[in-house]
Amino acid sequence: MRQRNQAFQEVRYKVAQEALAGIKVGVLARKYDISPKTVRNWVKEFQETFGADAVPTIDERVNDAKRLAEMEDKYDKAMKALGEKELELAILRELVKKTNPASMTSWTSPKRSSSRDNP
Repeated sequence: MRQRNQAFQEVRYKVAQEALAGIKVGVLARKYDISPKTVRNWVKEFQETFGADAVPTIDERVNDAKRLAEMEDKYDKAMKALGEKELELAILRELVKKTNPASMTSWTSPKRSSSRDNP
């Protein structure tokens, strides 16, 4: 029974946060199939419980979104670099396993045949 009440409370807080974020009360009431008065009561309860600063402002959300986009970009670059390094390591490990790698053999230029040598 307690889990059910907890889940219901989370839904109430979610609806209140959406209303405080700028979604119209009427839209939320239709979405969750409740009366607009109930949404307003939930918002008031949420504000009393958590205070006015519980919901981030639009500027804070925009800044967070920008920061998240930057972090995702950095993450993608880091993963690409990591993949390249892992590929390099795999190639180097394969070279070490070889008994006679091409880089260790003495390379001699191929002999050229000239038309004068052929009778």
